[in-house]
Amino acid sequence: MIRRVALGATTMEFSDEGPRVHARGDESRPPIVLLHGFTGSKESWLELREELSRSHRVVSIDLPGHGGTQAGTVLENHSMRSAAAMVTTLMAEHLGASRFAMVGYSMGGRLALWLALAYPSRVERLVLESASPGIADELERARRRQSDDELAAFAEREGIEAFVKRWERNPLFDSLAQLAPDKRDELRRVRLRCSPSGLARSLRAMGTGAQPWLGDRLTELEAPTLLVAGALDSKFVGIARAMAARIPRVSLEVVEDAGHAPHLERPAEFNRIVAHFMDRVMDADFSKCRTEKNQ
Repeated sequence: MIRRVALGATTMEFSDEGPRVHARGDESRPPIVLLHGFTGSKESWLELREELSRSHRVVSIDLPGHGGTQAGTVLENHSMRSAAAMVTTLMAEHLGASRFAMVGYSMGGRLALWLALAYPSRVERLVLESASPGIADELERARRRQSDDELAAFAEREGIEAFVKRWERNPLFDSLAQLAPDKRDELRRVRLRCSPSGLARSLRAMGTGAQPWLGDRLTELEAPTLLVAGALDSKFVGIARAMAARIPRVSLEVVEDAGHAPHLERPAEFNRIVAHFMDRVMDADFSKCRTEKNQ
């Protein structure tokens, strides 16, 4: 079910699927929030939504600048800080969920990490797919801000078709060539439904260059965390391993024959990994899992 909620100056669009309450012993499973990557939308998660909504309430959100969410022209409304506050408010005040799990991909993973650090009491468990804690070096971060701003200006100047064509040439997405033609076409359709001005604001306010470095705060994460990366994406496999070394309760999965988007490239394997993580008990055996997964 597609829903819209007004949150201040922003109207957030999201899908809300699956059972509202699912008893397990004396507890209920918390809902799962899905956060897509840059140029994506709630429709990027169709297969995972179908898998998880059999037993969980699943809320898939269009982030500011994407899909049906309207965040206006104020840049701050597109920032990590604002987006994290909006997701938390949506879940607690409008959907009645004071605690929830999260799955975030790439940009959505960076947002999920920010939210878990800013609102630790809200996050029951956390999945970060091809995500990073930002850029540690200030000079490199400044160069990335400049690069993001130039890309944003290109989107505003040339329009969505030219922007998507340029975005798809990013070597990070080379492995997406292995997708079936219908899957590639659907991915392109999702990207083309974005507005160039929305993407430009997202780049300037939520891009990696705009995000403060969170690597030094990874030891503060309280939620059990699963890191997922594709074996063909050596950069983000390295980032995931570095993150895993600092997160207290963590497991790491590297998906074979996948690049930056395992949820698209190897959906059955990715969905199995996430569903298992969401359903398992996180207590005495978690340290054993960490040892096994992070060798």
